[in-house]
Amino acid sequence: MKRSCWVTVSISPSDPGHRHQGLTVTGSEGQWVPACSPSRWSDLQPVLPHPGPGPHPNRRGQGLCPRVQKWFFEKFGEYVEDFRFQPEESAVETEEPLSARRLTENMRRLKRGARPVTSFVKNLSALSDWYSVYTSAIAFTVYVNAVWHGWAIPMFLFLAILRLSLNYLIARGWRIQWSIVPEVSEVVEPPKEDLTVSEKFQLVLDVAQKAQNLFGKMADILEKIKNLFMWVQPEITQKLYVALWAAFLASCFFPYRLVGLALGLYAGVKFFLIDFIFKRCPRLRAKYDTPYIIWKGLPTDPQLKERSTAATSRRPQTASRSYVSSAPASLSKDEDAGRFHSTKKGNFHEIFNLTENERPLAACENGWRCCLINRDRKMPTDYIRNGLLYVTENYLCFESSKSGSSKRNKVIKLVDITDIQKYKVLSVLPGSGMGIAVSTPSTQKPLVFGAMVHRDEAFETIFSQYVKITAAAASGSDS
Repeated sequence: MKRSCWVTVSISPSDPGHRHQGLTVTGSEGQWVPACSPSRWSDLQPVLPHPGPGPHPNRRGQGLCPRVQKWFFEKFGEYVEDFRFQPEESAVETEEPLSARRLTENMRRLKRGARPVTSFVKNLSALSDWYSVYTSAIAFTVYVNAVWHGWAIPMFLFLAILRLSLNYLIARGWRIQWSIVPEVSEVVEPPKEDLTVSEKFQLVLDVAQKAQNLFGKMADILEKIKNLFMWVQPEITQKLYVALWAAFLASCFFPYRLVGLALGLYAGVKFFLIDFIFKRCPRLRAKYDTPYIIWKGLPTDPQLKERSTAATSRRPQTASRSYVSSAPASLSKDEDAGRFHSTKKGNFHEIFNLTENERPLAACENGWRCCLINRDRKMPTDYIRNGLLYVTENYLCFESSKSGSSKRNKVIKLVDITDIQKYKVLSVLPGSGMGIAVSTPSTQKPLVFGAMVHRDEAFETIFSQYVKITAAAASGSDS
């Protein structure tokens, strides 16, 4: 039967008397341990036999600490690793290329995502306008009682829970309509697979206009708030300053329950009663609605710039006056305007080969900047032209902005127009578009005058003159 033993061997490598070829350890049986050089002395420990199960004076103290560390890292090591500081990785987002299909899809997504917000705002406006008398009366009564008894916050929390519960039932397939204003389902047109170049161009222009208007409104709001706090209009900011001091002193000397009650009652009366009266009586609102007066009186940065340059812009235009006085006295006012009216490239009647009495109407004296899209042409340089649109007494004239391209100008007789209407590329875009479509017998597809900022004004002017000329032509043919 073998018996193991624990042997401690100490060999000094510098002692030449210990250069043994081997070492014999004697127990119940002998074991031969190969000799090792000084660089291999670390290999001596695995070769020696392990100690027996008997207790060792230092082994229990040495094994307890690693066990505790092992147990700690098994339980809490994952949480400790979460708090390890690492350099932040800056992820570079890849931008998608411009695509008409992707653009229309994003517009639809934005419209669907904003629908709950717009519906909520419509319902609030309907409550304030007393669209449903019974609903507004019940809401006003419940709100005043909740504020009076100090239940305003629990009431709003209960309404939020109720809204989430109804949304859960709707998601499960229940048909529930909880809206003051009835929702009108819109007809969703299927997306077009292939858009022509002109439609893509018009789509980009429409989206650019909507983005421009949206960014303009956001900039106006932010600039008004900035000017309010920067004392740009001292008489307006002074009202806010006094109101803040009054609120501060009230919060210091009055209990919070009383202050909350006063604010809650004021908000409810103003929302349900005062705003209803002010919306029905604009003159009262302009005189007594203090928040409305303050907001409307706040200037934006462009308005401040216009005010600063107002003195220089009011200088008398002596050159234009002398130019008008140089006209012959024998000519009437209309003949003088028609003879001397000119565009940037020369006299109006010479550019379009018209008679001298043909001149732009007063509404379009300087022309409407637009883009002519001729969808009968195939080359991009032929069917897209930038320029100015004029309407005279008998003609619709388009002047190309490209220098030396008088042949690219377009003249259309108003009596030859078979149809004229407002043009819009896709119905997913809000509004009615930025183009005017004109149909003539000489074109297979209507000519589109797109990218018009003042499209509605231009359409009204052209359509009224078109109706006037066609009515005169019809009466002349009957006689």
